[in-house]
Amino acid sequence: MLHLTQRRTLTLQAPETPGGHAHVSAASGLVRAGKWIHVVADDSLYLATFPAEGEAPGRLLRLFPGELPLEPKARKALKPDLEALCLLGGLPFAPHGALLAVPSGSTPVRMKGALMPLAADGSLGGEVREVDFTSLYAQLTRELGPLNVEGAAVAGARLRLLNRGNGDVGADAVVDLDAGRVLRTLEAGEALKPDVVRTVRRWELGKAGNVRLSFTDAAPLPDGRVVFTAAAEDTRDAYADGAVMGSAVGVLAPDGSPLFLDGVDAKVKLEGVDARVEGGRIHLLLVADADDPAVAAPLFETVLEGLP
Repeated sequence: MLHLTQRRTLTLQAPETPGGHAHVSAASGLVRAGKWIHVVADDSLYLATFPAEGEAPGRLLRLFPGELPLEPKARKALKPDLEALCLLGGLPFAPHGALLAVPSGSTPVRMKGALMPLAADGSLGGEVREVDFTSLYAQLTRELGPLNVEGAAVAGARLRLLNRGNGDVGADAVVDLDAGRVLRTLEAGEALKPDVVRTVRRWELGKAGNVRLSFTDAAPLPDGRVVFTAAAEDTRDAYADGAVMGSAVGVLAPDGSPLFLDGVDAKVKLEGVDARVEGGRIHLLLVADADDPAVAAPLFETVLEGLP
């Protein structure tokens, strides 16, 4: 079992909405770039950025126009549900890389992502572009049934999406997109189409207690492997929240097959992961979602031992 060490909570300089809380609560995607840690929350119109070291409050960058209501049910119905954040290279308009925020696709209003160029130090450094996932997600829904994309990572020539199969009819799946075609589409400012899909494969990750573990995020390793998080949430579908029975961390091989899976020692819903190799070990940063807007999301760290 993996031991999680809490590094900080995700406090903000100011709340997103007047009268709201000055912290990220529903943290759902995580990327460390240079001196900064970037986090998307599934109930927000903003990206939150934090110093990689220390506990200084983060600041917000607007991704989409408008305002979300504070009342939880109304906010849930209108939120863009950004569930994954991944680092992209190879974009002429973003020579230092870019972040792609990926929506879940679990309702018709959750089909819009965002592309954000980075500066040389890893901070945000350019105009935000909206990305339309509607056509791509329509094709994936035809293949998988109810969609709930929660992880995204570049693995070699593929942009790997992880679909979370929580609920009675959802399917955990690894969806490989042609990364080169995706980048060309993003560079042209066009909507993502079904022609970027290469393979769709279903997986079963086991259970925590009597509840099925399902993918919640992904992070790339330099050799083409992908670290993933998974959570066991007792819910009937991809929309409703439920009791969390536990979370786990795993690794996918470059071909997308599972190599490793281990539980964590805290009953939290892990929703975001960043991975890097240092000193021959895989070091992870992870964020959790408490499904409570009054609770600040924690940032954890851990190390995967025994994996080259």
